[in-house]
Amino acid sequence: MDLFSRTWAALRLAVASVPDSEFSRPSGCRGWLVRDLVCHLVIDAQDVLITLATPASTAVTHNAITYWAVSNSLPSGDDPLSALIVRLAAAYEDPALLKFHLDDVGSAAGRAADMADPGMRVSTQEMVLTAGDYLSAYVLEWTLHHLDLVAHVPSVAGPPAEGLARTRAMVEQIAGAEFPASFSDEDVLLVATGRRAPTAAETAALGDLAARLPLVLG
Repeated sequence: MDLFSRTWAALRLAVASVPDSEFSRPSGCRGWLVRDLVCHLVIDAQDVLITLATPASTAVTHNAITYWAVSNSLPSGDDPLSALIVRLAAAYEDPALLKFHLDDVGSAAGRAADMADPGMRVSTQEMVLTAGDYLSAYVLEWTLHHLDLVAHVPSVAGPPAEGLARTRAMVEQIAGAEFPASFSDEDVLLVATGRRAPTAAETAALGDLAARLPLVLG
């Protein structure tokens, strides 16, 4: 729960520090500019609020790891939801409005998470999780998108080390294998999720695991 709050606060602070002129730069998300990514974070924050306000009375069906659906196909960026995000982001026109909306909704999502009972069962996407597991899953979401945010905006601080370490551990659980110790946490996340291609040396170090990548999480 604490790590959710720290990674989310760090990501919101990073967005706030992005110069307005950088919102038209590419992000680390295929097909999305920085402004599109920030618009997506607004939707994410709304999802957190909705889920924490949607208690479930049935048994838990998923945890922070099984919450993630995995495929090997990189997103094209032109599916209906991605296209909607792009249109919404463009409608803001002024990056300051987008920053304000994220700060407004994002702060509320952070407060709701801080007040949530970690053992409470919540429902989302036809899954039932404890609030603690749901928020733990979002540590991965925030950390990967923080890397996406700074991919082409190096002046902005990256995600906190503890978020990177926890997300690496989660990705390794999802993969069912550990990545080589020679890989930094950031390199594991970028390579594992297809955000960059492994070098020849990294491919050799990955061994059989290389053939199972990327892990596209949705």
